[in-house]
Amino acid sequence: MPHHDPIPSRRLRRRPPDPERAAAAWGQFGKTMRWTTAAAFVMVAVSLAWLWSTGPVRLHMMIATALGVGFSVFVAGALMGLIFVSDSSGHDEEAAQGDLYDDDGGR
Repeated sequence: MPHHDPIPSRRLRRRPPDPERAAAAWGQFGKTMRWTTAAAFVMVAVSLAWLWSTGPVRLHMMIATALGVGFSVFVAGALMGLIFVSDSSGHDEEAAQGDLYDDDGGR
């Protein structure tokens, strides 16, 4: 019969990431989101122009295309930006240090 791992008595204490480094990373994220918003508007305009060039289009199709393209570009940019924030702010290093639950005991 399998045995469970023992419950660790304590967790390792680590310093939190540097607040100044995290603030700089979030500032960069704000700039990235402004560019992402601009890119989303450009892509919506391009997609609507292409859609309009194919022939007459109903209003509902234009609204659905604008929302779909805009939301997709915006969410993709936001998720990529969050990946860079996580790396730049020091949270990735903190997570990579390990803890008592790791096989090497956090060493």
